[in-house]
Amino acid sequence: MSTYPHIKFLTSAAEANQLAPDTGREIAFAGRSNSGKSTAINSITQRAGLARVSRTPGRTQLINFFELEPDKRLVDLPGYGFAKVPERIRIKWLQLMEHYFNVRESLVGLVLIVDSRRGLGAQDAAMLEWVLARDRQAHVLLTKADKLNRRDSMRVLQETKTACEDTAVTAQLFSAHAKQGFEEARSVMDGWLSAA
Repeated sequence: MSTYPHIKFLTSAAEANQLAPDTGREIAFAGRSNSGKSTAINSITQRAGLARVSRTPGRTQLINFFELEPDKRLVDLPGYGFAKVPERIRIKWLQLMEHYFNVRESLVGLVLIVDSRRGLGAQDAAMLEWVLARDRQAHVLLTKADKLNRRDSMRVLQETKTACEDTAVTAQLFSAHAKQGFEEARSVMDGWLSAA
């Protein structure tokens, strides 16, 4: 049984004028290509295949909107960084995401997906700056934590928290494979979606 039993695909946007209506509350998911974003979305929602998982990084090329329940949405943003795409398409994604962050009044928070083996990179930091500039919440999911031993996973978690200590950004370890961190991630999301 899904934690979000009524979740359904709403729409995809390749252009600014195709974004879903800007009402209610929504949480965006973003991350480098190949960071495990689609897998994390599917794991947290307990809906296999909701977000498309691919061995080819950069498959999410649109902003995808999913309705969790009326006026509450999850938004899957295009992956960034590694994708082998033409520069003009990369620039278009960047412009679309910048527009999204600048105009969405319904955006309450960003779940930033970061491969725990890589840690926060420059593009991840830029993504956090975008959302914090809009005075929104942010939470870092350090994915693939099962691929690190306990000492290394705790080290990367502490490094991430230290890098974010002057902000309201929170962080946690997460592993879809080891079923680690689901409840914590859902708790953060539910808190954002239900806040007055």
